[in-house]
Amino acid sequence: MFTAKPMLTRLAFTASDRPEAQEAREALAKRYGDVGEDAAQVIVALGGDGFMLECLHRRIPDGPPIYGMNRGSVGFLMNEYSEDGLLERIDAAEQAVIHPLRMRATDLAGETHEALAINEVSLLRQTRQTAKLRISIDHKVRLAELVCDGVMVATPAGSTAYNLSAYGPIIPLDGRVLALTPISAFRPRRWRGALLPHTAKVAFEILEPDKRSVSAVADNFEVRDVLKVEIAEDREIGLTMLFDAERSLEERVLAEQFAG
Repeated sequence: MFTAKPMLTRLAFTASDRPEAQEAREALAKRYGDVGEDAAQVIVALGGDGFMLECLHRRIPDGPPIYGMNRGSVGFLMNEYSEDGLLERIDAAEQAVIHPLRMRATDLAGETHEALAINEVSLLRQTRQTAKLRISIDHKVRLAELVCDGVMVATPAGSTAYNLSAYGPIIPLDGRVLALTPISAFRPRRWRGALLPHTAKVAFEILEPDKRSVSAVADNFEVRDVLKVEIAEDREIGLTMLFDAERSLEERVLAEQFAG
């Protein structure tokens, strides 16, 4: 029996602080109506990639899909901006479901901090001293000592962001792997990181933490002076982004691998 697709009628618009984003929100809300995020079938985010991440974090764990349009400086996670045909574009859009990383960081005072990361969890040195880390995967030590500026675990969605800038691999969205990527590794000098199964539980121990202090950052949430950081994908949380059919996130990830 044929079941008609529900008509898309309830949109909410949210925008970054940039003037062009605020102007776009006002124009679109006037044209299409704005029912507020709690009543919306789809949230339309206007800004750049950083604002898209803010919106996704804000709607965890059960928010509606988010359709972004670029009114910022970086728009890898955003669709092109246009006021025309918005309902039709959203109706035809493809879904990308993202599972975030859950970070559990213990600091030198013994306090534990938890946060979710959609792009990556990164460990970064805080001083002129390089960081010195021990890496375990699924409770087995894989690298007894990494001397570096930092290291990160990136999701497929985040693999084209900071991870790519650190010469990490680009991962297809359905790759079911995570990227473990060093930042300016000094020793072992030739270590370039690893691809891990998405089920891997990653643990970092900070060696000489009093002398070589390290911070842990889950997207935009930072914990300073950490002693140990544990990271695992949270499959219980699925965040849905919508992309124009001809420019899906999967297509963008693929195209990025052939960019000059």
